[in-house]
Amino acid sequence: ASYIHLKEAIVEGKGQHETVIPGDLPLIQEVTTTLREWSTIWRQLYVVNNREMFRSVRHMIYDLIEWRSQILSGTLPQDELKELKKKVTAKIDYGNRILDLDLVVRDEDGNILDPELTSTISLFRAHEIASKQVEERLQEEKVSSVFSVTSKFAATPSLALFVNLKNVVCKIGEDAEVLMSLYDPVESKFISENYLVRWSSSGLPKDIDRLHNLRAVFTDLGSKDLKRDKISFVCQIVRVGRMELRDNNTRKLTSGLRRPFGVAGNPFLSFSWEFQDHHIHSEFELVAGENDFLQTVINKVIAAKEVNHKGQGLWVTLKLLPGDIHQIRKEFPHLVDRTTAVARKTGFPEIIMPGDVRNDIYVTLVQGDFDKGSKTTAKNVEVTVSVYDEDGKRLEVFMHVIFPGAGDEAISEYKSVIYYQVKQPRWFETVKVAIPIEDVNRSHLRFTFRHRSSQDSKDKSEKIFALAFVKLMRYDGTTLRDGEHDLIVYKVHTACLEQYCWYGLLRSSLGFLASAHSATGRSMQSLGSCTISKDSFQISTLVCSTKLTQNVDLLGLLKWRSNTSLLQQNLRQLMKVDGGEVVKFLQDTLDALFNIMMENSEITLEVFSTLPVFIIGLIADRKFQHFNPVLETYIKKHFSATLAYTKLTKVLRNYVDNAEKPGINEQLYKAMKALEYIFKFIICVNICQTALGSAFFALGLQGAALKYLPTIVNDVKLVFDPKELSCVLVGLLLTGSPMSPADCREILLPMMTDQLKYHLERQEDLEACCQLLSNILEVLYRKDVGPTQRHVQIIMEKLLRTVNRTVISMGRDSELIRSFFFCNYSRGDWFSPSLGGLLQCSVFLFQDFLMETFIMFKNLIGKNVYPFDWVIMNMMQNKVFLRAINQYADMLNKKFLDQANFELQLWNNYFHLAVAFLTQESLQLENFSSAKRAKILNKYGDMRRQIGFEIRDMWYNLGQHKIKFIPEMVGPILEMTLIPETELRKATIPIFFDMMQCEFHSTRSFQMFENEIITKLDHEVEGGRGDEQYKVLFDKILLEHCRKHKYLAKTGETFVKLVVRLMERLLDYRTIMHDENKENRMSCTVNVLNFYKEIEREEMYIRYLYKLCDLHRECDNYTEAAYTLLLHAKLLKVIEITAHFYDSIVTNFEFCFLFFLSFSLQMWEEAIALGKELAEQYENEMFDYEQLSELLKKQAQFYENIVKVIRPKPDYFAVGYYGQGFPTFLRGKVFIYRGKEYERREDFEARLLTQFPNAEKMKTTSPPGDDIKNSPGQYIQCFTVKPKLDLPPKFHRPVSEQIVSFYRVNEVQRFEYSRPIRKGEKNPDNEFANMWIERTIYTTAYKLPGILRWFEVKSVEISPLENAIETMQLTNDKMNSMVQQHLDDPSLPINPLSMLLNGIVDPAVMGGFANYEKAFFTERYLQEHPEAHEKIEKLKDLIAWQIPFLAEGIRIHGDKVTEALRPFHERMEACFKQLKEKVEKQYGVRTMVRGKPCRRGGGCLCVTLSNWDRLTGRQRLTSYSSGHWFGTHPAKAGRPEFECRPEAIADIAMPWTEEKSQEEP
Repeated sequence: ASYIHLKEAIVEGKGQHETVIPGDLPLIQEVTTTLREWSTIWRQLYVVNNREMFRSVRHMIYDLIEWRSQILSGTLPQDELKELKKKVTAKIDYGNRILDLDLVVRDEDGNILDPELTSTISLFRAHEIASKQVEERLQEEKVSSVFSVTSKFAATPSLALFVNLKNVVCKIGEDAEVLMSLYDPVESKFISENYLVRWSSSGLPKDIDRLHNLRAVFTDLGSKDLKRDKISFVCQIVRVGRMELRDNNTRKLTSGLRRPFGVAGNPFLSFSWEFQDHHIHSEFELVAGENDFLQTVINKVIAAKEVNHKGQGLWVTLKLLPGDIHQIRKEFPHLVDRTTAVARKTGFPEIIMPGDVRNDIYVTLVQGDFDKGSKTTAKNVEVTVSVYDEDGKRLEVFMHVIFPGAGDEAISEYKSVIYYQVKQPRWFETVKVAIPIEDVNRSHLRFTFRHRSSQDSKDKSEKIFALAFVKLMRYDGTTLRDGEHDLIVYKVHTACLEQYCWYGLLRSSLGFLASAHSATGRSMQSLGSCTISKDSFQISTLVCSTKLTQNVDLLGLLKWRSNTSLLQQNLRQLMKVDGGEVVKFLQDTLDALFNIMMENSEITLEVFSTLPVFIIGLIADRKFQHFNPVLETYIKKHFSATLAYTKLTKVLRNYVDNAEKPGINEQLYKAMKALEYIFKFIICVNICQTALGSAFFALGLQGAALKYLPTIVNDVKLVFDPKELSCVLVGLLLTGSPMSPADCREILLPMMTDQLKYHLERQEDLEACCQLLSNILEVLYRKDVGPTQRHVQIIMEKLLRTVNRTVISMGRDSELIRSFFFCNYSRGDWFSPSLGGLLQCSVFLFQDFLMETFIMFKNLIGKNVYPFDWVIMNMMQNKVFLRAINQYADMLNKKFLDQANFELQLWNNYFHLAVAFLTQESLQLENFSSAKRAKILNKYGDMRRQIGFEIRDMWYNLGQHKIKFIPEMVGPILEMTLIPETELRKATIPIFFDMMQCEFHSTRSFQMFENEIITKLDHEVEGGRGDEQYKVLFDKILLEHCRKHKYLAKTGETFVKLVVRLMERLLDYRTIMHDENKENRMSCTVNVLNFYKEIEREEMYIRYLYKLCDLHRECDNYTEAAYTLLLHAKLLKVIEITAHFYDSIVTNFEFCFLFFLSFSLQMWEEAIALGKELAEQYENEMFDYEQLSELLKKQAQFYENIVKVIRPKPDYFAVGYYGQGFPTFLRGKVFIYRGKEYERREDFEARLLTQFPNAEKMKTTSPPGDDIKNSPGQYIQCFTVKPKLDLPPKFHRPVSEQIVSFYRVNEVQRFEYSRPIRKGEKNPDNEFANMWIERTIYTTAYKLPGILRWFEVKSVEISPLENAIETMQLTNDKMNSMVQQHLDDPSLPINPLSMLLNGIVDPAVMGGFANYEKAFFTERYLQEHPEAHEKIEKLKDLIAWQIPFLAEGIRIHGDKVTEALRPFHERMEACFKQLKEKVEKQYGVRTMVRGKPCRRGGGCLCVTLSNWDRLTGRQRLTSYSSGHWFGTHPAKAGRPEFECRPEAIADIAMPWTEEKSQEEP
């Protein structure tokens, strides 16, 4: 079933121009479009198996679908909808970037900016901001840190971790305390307060009302915390009950003891950006630690990869939230409410806002060492922490100031964990002490130590045995220093503790004790009734207070009224205080400084120096720049010195008036740096007119003014008359925006343009100048500022050329180029007036201006000023370019076309600029997705067509000047015509015919044009331009024009066909150029280089020769690489030799020579030939006898290698490619391939099929039918062929087999393949009668090996009679060869000879030639085949020759046969006698005689030639590895080397040695 849902939409236009705009929200439309675009890419990622990116895109798509549904539901509150929109747009922008899609620019509300309604400069700035935000997001994704934060997290200085405790699963058996906190394992310390949950023995929270609501938020985390190497979330469980769990007698045991139970934690938290938008449910495994220190167990848990948790654990939900506690409660009320526990960071947040009053002291019980005293074992020490005043009294105010953890109430005493019988306990327990500020100076912490017994009766009798304390305020009024403190442990008695003031004068720490000892020189072991114990105790403290400082200098300033005589000293000392300490107390420090300024007029200058130079300068520093909001908040809400402006302006003017005095200049510069906030203080009370004007007029530091004055303009204009302010600012270099009223611009603009021109011409302050110019133009773009045309004209007339020259002089990578460009050309209608003004100038000045502009435009187009994903900016730039180029084209036609003013270089620059614009990457729409292409066409049209038509018109306007641009303009025009836009091609291809005509009329040929277009076409097509459609259009259009021309009809048509043929080859080459199949690439390369050889384009021919050589080297085809280079060497050789070519020839020959020697090719014959060429050069041209000597030595070695070294013989394979699935250069063709060394046919086929995995191997070797040839598939036919020996003419006499063996498989061009076939009906009496052998002779275009390992072939068919002749010839050859071997080496085994002889003379086999007699020696056959008479005679002759070979073989067999084989031999002799009688009777007698003994013993055989050989004059050669030869000699060769019968003097012939085919019939 189908479901149709009607959606509201708006229809604009009618007919073809109808546009349907959905009625959805713009964001919904954007999400929908984005999902469609991403889904296509997502599928492609799946196809290419990019798993990681596939998963990322999948997550993003799912998120967008979910968020789209939420927005469409219409149920979200406005604040949540706003936040969701931010997430959606951030996700889209991020996804577009990682998928290399276009950057989307938005306004502050996330809506896409409309380029038509936004100024170009604003659009540019929006792109910069959007690109920066996306780049930051990408960097955050790549950062390998503990937390990876999103842009919203990076933007906020404060973060919080929300924790929701779901369950604690462990068998405790008693009540427990669950303490959760953040822990830094690197520094081994806790970085947050504890979140404390009291857990009951029943497995539920003790406060049952908080069940399912155990939530806490860890606040004040900042960027520094997120950058920690590791951060862990840990949970400590402290059991509250008996000393030992295994004791069951609860009535007699002590209860309420805090004992360690276990720790749960993870190695470290990794908060990815997904973590921030989702709850992460984590399971923390619990490790028991009853007998270990909790700190030790924590480290074990974090370091361990696997722990034995025994099924116990902690379940929590974690989520990272941006902002401080106030923001979190406002933005996440569903997570954090008033009942949520707040665990603060143990330290200050990165920003302390005014009004954030804090006075916390974190006390950590570190460790102790306690003597067992009178006990037999170590004590079970319990430490109790409490707060007392200086009199030792615990006042009401100190009753509830200790906080064991967030989520729990304050207590008066904190009792530590007890470690059973441990002498040196290590606690690392931290509590927060929050004492009212006014009571800190009279407070101290008291630590008492008590032994706890497991038996209740004994425990009651245990008293406090020691005491330690520490005062919170030092003697100088500063707070206790942060860090560790070794406290003195005093022995006490219960009675002493009741005397409140007995230890008031004692020293608290060992530091005090050491100083006291050194001062008095006596021991401090006993102080009256108090005795210092040998025990030790260590604590650590951290003060987090916005009112109490640990710095004496800062304290002196804050309490300046207590001693006004030290005021100036305190001000000077303040500037030495660490900045981090000052910003903690920023509000108090500023209040103190302004109070000093108001109450002490005589030191106003010193206060002013402290205020802007130090305080405000500190905030301006990058290190503390995140405190800017703090200062802003102070000015708006807490600043109350209403008369401070008078002092500030007075001192500022004093600086200005005395700027030239020593030391003042530096102070003034620092004041300028702080000028923004100085004026914020002044403006805060809305009065600043009194001294402003004169102060600015006197200001002499223009550089500082240029940089810092813009920051105050927006504040000053609130209380200052704009026109009067403009007059004041005329004396300065203002870099801020001019005021919007027109009368203000009349005053400011002339001065500004003059100053800008001055600085631009000197290349000074370019960034500031660019910022000023863009701000001015931004204001002039607005619709609410009155008429601006005249002001624009002022700017353009003064600055257009100056800015152009500035851009031309900039480096290629300068970021200011694009900003300056849009300052000049941000609106096309702005520079029209400037052209009108320039036209009034002289022709030469206007010509220079156009030259500069064309150069600048071309540089900008070539530099890709904007990133590829800034599509809107690129299209806006192109729109400006197009408008400008068209206007400049009109100027060229008007001013520079006539004979008197025609400027070739100017027109040349125009054409190159226009073509560069047309061919730039950002305008090639065919490379974009269909959606993107449709958007661009709808909004901007195809700018290529517009500029292309303009170029065509400009060309035809040239008239008689056209010939000046040939051949230089052929390349650019070719680039333009190759753009895949049909109408553009049709309009511009005729320019080529116009060029042909121009050159023909001038020189009566168009050779320059032809050469140039062939050269350029090669480069362009190889670079990716051009297609089949272009080839067809080129052919059709130019042929039409040529055939209509009186003189170019024939030559023009020849040229067009030539170029079309070239394009066919180049397109094939380009198609296969990046194919993994390098053999296909080689084939296409050879096609191209052969074409260039045919048309005698030597430089292109050589270029492709070297491409082919590189391909061979990549495939280790070093033989073919050498032959390829040899072509270039021979090409050089045929050139008329001059000194210029000697080096090239020698170098190429040497290179080929080395190739043939290297890589174990063993091509010694080729190396010798090259060596002879080199020797000629060395001996007669270069006279380099040393090189000649080395060369001749190598040649001698090569000759020896040829005779002695056995070389591998590669096989050759015929391969046919059938089916329409193959490319055109393979389809329907057969090739001969040269196999690799020792490569079998099966291996070759496997390698071949790997290159064509979709091809099917044919199982027959017969030619395929039309069904296979025309099928859409791929079929490969492969079989082994035999190379036919073709000896060089120099071998006119018998040579060694070692010499001949090279030519059997090298320098071969003819190959054969034989297969049996039957013609006619089968004859049951004689199977040979219709048994034909189809022999295919393959002749290649070039010899193998050559520049390729394969060449195309052709085939012929041979008759059965010829097959019979060859069969008999092979049999005789084999028989003769074996006889000769036994003559040479009598020790050879006899078995092979026995088998061969028996196979021939046996009557069962003798029917072999008997069947030949029946098939071919009949009258009927001679009548049907009269042309076969000579071949029949040859077959008879071969049959007759078999007898003497068999006779000699049987003779040798008889000499060597054993007695056991004598009967077998006698039978063979009987059979041979019958065979001999029959053959000699029918075919005559042939005689073979023994020759003289050879050098190695044995003898040679003499044979008489048959009449057939004498008649045909056939000359053949057979060689043997033994070194003895038989062969033919021409009649002119003289007497043979062996004895023959006188009647057989014609020629001596021996059959060839048999080489068995590797392909079965």
